Amino acid sequence: MKASRIAAAGALAGTAVLALSVPAFAHVSVQPEGTAAKGGYAVVDFKVPNERDNASTTKLEVSFPTDHPLASAMPEAMDGWKIEVTKSKLDKPIELHGEKISEAVSKITWTADGKGVEPGYFQKFPVSIGQFPEDTDELAFKAIQTYSNKEVVRWIEVPQEGQEEPENPAPVLALSAAEEGHHGSSAADKASDSDDTEAAAAKTEAAEPADSSDTTARVLGVVGIVVGALGVAYGVLAGRRRTDA
Repeated sequence: MKASRIAAAGALAGTAVLALSVPAFAHVSVQPEGTAAKGGYAVVDFKVPNERDNASTTKLEVSFPTDHPLASAMPEAMDGWKIEVTKSKLDKPIELHGEKISEAVSKITWTADGKGVEPGYFQKFPVSIGQFPEDTDELAFKAIQTYSNKEVVRWIEVPQEGQEEPENPAPVLALSAAEEGHHGSSAADKASDSDDTEAAAAKTEAAEPADSSDTTARVLGVVGIVVGALGVAYGVLAGRRRTDA
């Protein structure tokens, strides 16, 4: 009896832990395909799981950060989904590749024109975005998930450092350190690279005549040795013939 009670208590505790852990991984999230480096570009995937047993996810709205606007955002074409990109005017223009940008992407909306994300499945929504800011370590993208039964779940609570994860956390993209040679590299660096390339080419050109001369000298030397050996052999043969005579 005691053993069965312990087993029952353990099973109940395990069920409780599982029930508490489900929301932790079943929310809308964002991850890069590779690396999302500061100052660079990347393809990121918004991962949307279906948490309902009796409804499909038929719409996803992702709001882009306004404190760090992103001028470029190109969603990947997806069968079964209509995609709408919304841009808004910026209060303060930003500079991208030497040009002033006065508007940026504020929201992307995916609307299913088919079955959507059915129960028991998840869907990835890829977007190529950039140029990432260099003065922050992460970007928050608030998301709204709509089901076929008209239920709406708002993933808009931005997690705060040192606090527990909120019930409906917003997708947060972590940015890695800037990569050497990304789009923001200076003209001086490019000029230095060009100088190094030219210097290497000059060394190669200078080395070619020397290699050619060395090869020619070796060939002539071998030919000379062969001719000399033939001459010695001919002399020995001629001497024997005279002796025999």
